[in-house]
Amino acid sequence: MAMAEEISRYRAPALDKGLDIIELLAATDESLSQAEIAKVLGRSPNEIYRMLDRLVHRNYVAVVNGGRYELTLKLFALAHRHAPMRRLVSQAIPVMRRYARSTEQSCHLAVFDRGSIVVVAQVDSPNYWGLSVRVGARVGLLNTSSGHVLLAFASPKERAFMIEEHETMPGERLPADFDRRFEQIRANGCEVMESQQTGGVLNLSVPVAGPDRTAIAALTCPFLSRVDRTDAPGTEAVLDTLKRSGRELSQMAGGMEQG
Repeated sequence: MAMAEEISRYRAPALDKGLDIIELLAATDESLSQAEIAKVLGRSPNEIYRMLDRLVHRNYVAVVNGGRYELTLKLFALAHRHAPMRRLVSQAIPVMRRYARSTEQSCHLAVFDRGSIVVVAQVDSPNYWGLSVRVGARVGLLNTSSGHVLLAFASPKERAFMIEEHETMPGERLPADFDRRFEQIRANGCEVMESQQTGGVLNLSVPVAGPDRTAIAALTCPFLSRVDRTDAPGTEAVLDTLKRSGRELSQMAGGMEQG
């Protein structure tokens, strides 16, 4: 009883109303009219009007199809701008170190941030040879395996937003027939492509899935083939291990069931 009174004392009805609208629109595939929103939430249309007006003004909600309402991608942008990177990196580093030791390759973790792909963690190969990408480096969205994985495992709306927000770098372009390419990446669970920045490098990338099963990060190995050793792990073994590491990180992030 005391707990209920404490919760009630600190209620913010206007805030609750706004959050109710946002959560309703997020759970609805199609746009809704003011009357439909009011009916579902059990409120009068006049009650809803002022809150919708403020949400439209702040660009959280858009008016479409002559007076219907749907969410914009502003919440998606804010979530990626302030994602809990520290926790993600702290969970990823031990997994990445095990990966580097077992495959004798380096690896890095990248996320989408304000139009670019940003490297947030890096682990070097335990051997003398390896390719490292500096933490904090911003790399292309359209011409890297990390970018392709993040695009392929995004929702169509998220993908459109990412491409629109991205500032294209010189020589960067969408892959030919990109819809089919992204479908193939989803089917294979990975992207395998020759580096468009460095000769002799085969980039291997897998998604790290969040709770909604879209990719919150890409785990990438810039694979270097050893010609001086016959016992070094080959491409298929390295990719299989990368996929297992990606699934492990996805479980930690809530994107896959434990099992």
